[in-house]
Amino acid sequence: MKRREFINFLGGAAAAWPLAARAQLPDRMHLIGVLINSVEGDPAGQSWLTAFRDELAKLGWTEINLRMEIRWGSDSALIERYAAELVALRSEVLLGESTAALQAFQRQTKTIPIVFLGVADPIGQGFVASLAHPGGNITGFSVFDAPMAGKWLELLTQITPPVARVAVLFNPATAPYAGLMLHATVEAARSMALAVRAVPVNNDSEIETMMAGIAHEERSGVLVLASAFTVAHHDAIVAIANRDHVPAVYGIAMFATSGGLMSYGPDVTDSFRHAAVYVDRILKGAKPTDLPVQQPTKFELVINLKTAKALSIAIAPSLLATADEVIE
Repeated sequence: MKRREFINFLGGAAAAWPLAARAQLPDRMHLIGVLINSVEGDPAGQSWLTAFRDELAKLGWTEINLRMEIRWGSDSALIERYAAELVALRSEVLLGESTAALQAFQRQTKTIPIVFLGVADPIGQGFVASLAHPGGNITGFSVFDAPMAGKWLELLTQITPPVARVAVLFNPATAPYAGLMLHATVEAARSMALAVRAVPVNNDSEIETMMAGIAHEERSGVLVLASAFTVAHHDAIVAIANRDHVPAVYGIAMFATSGGLMSYGPDVTDSFRHAAVYVDRILKGAKPTDLPVQQPTKFELVINLKTAKALSIAIAPSLLATADEVIE
């Protein structure tokens, strides 16, 4: 059965809307399709959606003049299915969170404007011609780029005992950008005398096997790349890593706030706010090709000191001092 979600942008009754908004009826109801690479009940995904919704409300888009169809895709099959549904509904703008969501939308339409979030190296992956002039019907907000690989590895060297070997965990089906980030990670590791290897996983059983193997390797740690699969399984990944005493760094904050050792990455909530501005401009007539792809400018480092103590890991004071959030 198709799911339909009608989002009340202001979270209240019509009586709560500004008088001017109630007095002026819209020319027509606009429709946007949203595909989020997570599970519906995930608190982080819900907070992203709330930020997007609130920013649209500030720009004058309420349930009086805008309807959102929302889909949550936690695996490649669902993402493909929901992308097709949102295109079939004749959405005026499509918002896709993740590379997998963007790929699915791209296969479905070459004409409906698409605003993406959470996509690594959109030029290298062939989604846009350039950041300044995307071309076609796609624009948005990039996420992980090559320099971040060095930052992730650096974090694992600033703990005691420091990590000497790093396994990069990802799901091949939902992290098509993994090859780009693996190359960047290997390059960054050279100057740090770290050994890096790829560890693709497809289910919880493979995560269990991988973590158990790393736990028996001296001074080994894990870098977890964010994607629909790892986000949907973040509780299991964090629990297994902590159970096996494997130090891990994650690409988005939701892992650290769920008990993971530490995370570093763009502020996803901030990206959703900026995406609302692009959706607003497109609904008002702007073309995606005229809206430059933006790179992240706001990053967040979250360190879970409670987890570090449980794992008998010491965090360098200099690193703690730079953290945006320390969980104790």
